[in-house]
Amino acid sequence: MPLLIHHSDSISDVKLRIKTICHRIRITRQKLVFTTRELARYASRAKDYGVTVTGGSVLHLVLKKLYDPLLVSLITTSGQVFYFHVDLRKNVGYLKKRISKEGNKGFPDVDDQEIFFRGEKLDDNRVLGGICKDGNSVIHLLLKKTVKEAIVEDAGKDFLLEPLLLNPAVKLPQVIEDMIDRTVDGLKKGNPPVRTAEGTGGTYLMQDSSGLSYVSVFKPMDEEPMAVNNPQQLPLSSDGQGLKRGTRVGEGAIREVAAYLLDHPKSGSKSQVEGFAGVPPTAMVRSFQKVYNNPKGVDSCSTKNAKVGSLQMFMKNDGSCEDIGPGAFPVEQVHKISVFDIRMANADRHAGNILTGKGEDGRTVLIPIDHGYCLPENFEDCTFEWLYWPQAKVPFSEATLDYINSLDAEQDIALLRLNGWDVPEAVSRTLRISTMLLKKGVERNLTPYQIGSMMCRETVNKDSAIEEIVREAHNSVLPASSEATFLEAVSMAMERRLDELIK
Repeated sequence: MPLLIHHSDSISDVKLRIKTICHRIRITRQKLVFTTRELARYASRAKDYGVTVTGGSVLHLVLKKLYDPLLVSLITTSGQVFYFHVDLRKNVGYLKKRISKEGNKGFPDVDDQEIFFRGEKLDDNRVLGGICKDGNSVIHLLLKKTVKEAIVEDAGKDFLLEPLLLNPAVKLPQVIEDMIDRTVDGLKKGNPPVRTAEGTGGTYLMQDSSGLSYVSVFKPMDEEPMAVNNPQQLPLSSDGQGLKRGTRVGEGAIREVAAYLLDHPKSGSKSQVEGFAGVPPTAMVRSFQKVYNNPKGVDSCSTKNAKVGSLQMFMKNDGSCEDIGPGAFPVEQVHKISVFDIRMANADRHAGNILTGKGEDGRTVLIPIDHGYCLPENFEDCTFEWLYWPQAKVPFSEATLDYINSLDAEQDIALLRLNGWDVPEAVSRTLRISTMLLKKGVERNLTPYQIGSMMCRETVNKDSAIEEIVREAHNSVLPASSEATFLEAVSMAMERRLDELIK
């Protein structure tokens, strides 16, 4: 659709105009992409991102989360997946008519359809909005023909899922082995992956053997934003640059696994205790299933045709932080996310990728997901939404300080290499500098807000404090200087900036 953009328009102005034109698409649900970059900073002007206000620019709109109308994901017994946008007030009978009218040839007539939700057969008078009691914006239904026309298929021959061990000497934690086993059991039973329409890349919900629950989430590398098989039809990256500066297309899965590996527990073994921030167990896998996005088609199930990507445990939740005001979150839960994001230089932390749940004591628990843009090669796109939450201005607790002081960037880099990631030197440098900032910041009793603000740009064209520190260090050493010499220069420049901050 045509959209008028003025020279002075900020990204917030553009999104507000889209909201006006496309009713009910709230600003917080919109993700705008221009060429190969997300327009993420609300205060920056559209023209600062290179958008031509005189005409001819093409913006891609991706919805972070769909609420109204309801998105219905329909799976057939043969493994096909179809999507329908339906008014929440409509009933199952209406959906059957839509299926019969809009579905592919061979779809059963209304009278021959049976629709199930979590194993329960739905009556035609059942209102669709009433099915979605857990607050999700997408419901996944199973379509069967009546018993007399049912088709039974052997699903065991057309799928593949196996761990991809880059270093055979590394043993997978038991929790990951169990997750993979349960995912395979679901595929064996003929329960196909369900692609969610949310987000900028291909994301598949993997079902258990009953077909009533999700076990894991699979993200293929070739379906990442701007990759060759991206289902959202985002433009291909011309230079390999990812949606966020300092990342590469096709490396999101590696970063997802790295986030899990570096989320160390306060004590004990990672195989027995969850990490400090609570990043869900994640592993690299190789998988084939015909519902994955392959525009050119795939002939048969084989290792050659399998996709490589990250498999992450599906976490039961009550929604995301977008659905609740931040004032309800416990301070220590926000702090664990802030420590993780600062250390990992997260370039994509927003309320939509922090899930909410309940702990054993009934208190709210925050669950961080979507870490494909962690550990970038530079700090240009670091984004932390929690900066604007009140808990970010509360000092860290003693327990959190002890955890921060135990972190060791060199050991982390060695751990990533042990697990098969040939960590680029620029990524190693990012981890060293961000860990240095976190530790020096807490030495001076700075809050998450004060430390995090140093890593985030105010506008797209104004460097952050950490970028200025890195530039100052570059200018103070000789070109052939060692990494140790450069980091010493960074340390000195950082200490000067921090001391100015607390004066």
